[in-house]
Amino acid sequence: MSKQIIHTDAAPAAVGPYSQAVAAGAGKTVYLSGQIGLEPATGELVSENFEGQVRQSFANMQAVIEAAGGTLESIVKLTLFLTDLSKFASANAIMADIIPQPFPARSTIGVSSLPKGAQFEVEAIIVI
Repeated sequence: MSKQIIHTDAAPAAVGPYSQAVAAGAGKTVYLSGQIGLEPATGELVSENFEGQVRQSFANMQAVIEAAGGTLESIVKLTLFLTDLSKFASANAIMADIIPQPFPARSTIGVSSLPKGAQFEVEAIIVI
């Protein structure tokens, strides 16, 4: 799968580990459901710690991507949901550690609550 990163100086530059837009070549598009920081074996949150939940959410997302036949490089769009937008910088730093460059397009949304009391959720669109 080839990705073309779209950038223009006529719009604000990305303020984190993401691209303004991504065009993906021909392939199969897969829309992933949101993942929260649940331990796969127990179905319980990995911890009350925000960073732990973010890392587990990304690990769960990666497992689904791999089950679909993709890799983290297949991601063209991410959506992050945070119950506390003051933790945006922490989520950015973790994402930058996990997601390879060039970064996918991304939106971040502040929400009042998430299932099971989670503090973070991530969903993705991949092309493989």
